Amino acid sequence: MNTPKPLRADAQRNRDALLRAAREIFAQEQTDFPFEDVARRAGVGAGTLYRHFPNRDALIAAVFEGEVAALRDRAQHLLETNPPDEALAAFLREMVDHMYSQRGLARTFFAASEIAGGDLSDQGRVLEEAVTAMLGRGVEQAVLRDDISAGSLMLALHGIGFASVHSEGRVEADGVVRLMIDGLRRR
Repeated sequence: MNTPKPLRADAQRNRDALLRAAREIFAQEQTDFPFEDVARRAGVGAGTLYRHFPNRDALIAAVFEGEVAALRDRAQHLLETNPPDEALAAFLREMVDHMYSQRGLARTFFAASEIAGGDLSDQGRVLEEAVTAMLGRGVEQAVLRDDISAGSLMLALHGIGFASVHSEGRVEADGVVRLMIDGLRRR
């Protein structure tokens, strides 16, 4: 297995600045912008941008990967500190919050995933694994049903996220999450 060499401190700072700049641009729902604008906003040269990200798709994938890693870490923390049904409910609400508060970023990811296909869907599997762990723990502790798959739950979450990203239905999304959790609880 070929593990990438860690970046020098200055190169890591530049990469982080580029990712922050891209996240800001995407959050403003700017999808049609000169790629070099990311470098200008980050305060680095175009060569630095292209050295880290050879094209816009690579940059989008890196931003998406960072967002997914943060959500995965949050899911793990919730599962370690809460009963599984409460962890799952909190995680689903936080995912919807994240999608809603980062609508520009979410729209960029939705558009990019249609173009990139499998490249970004691998990151979706990371979140599905986190949900699988929560469901599994809930089944073990007999608080969640055992007949609902993480894939089904993620599909429902994507629908809620898509609807809340493309509307002003944030409050309604919480009600749907509550409905999902209530339906998942073992009676």
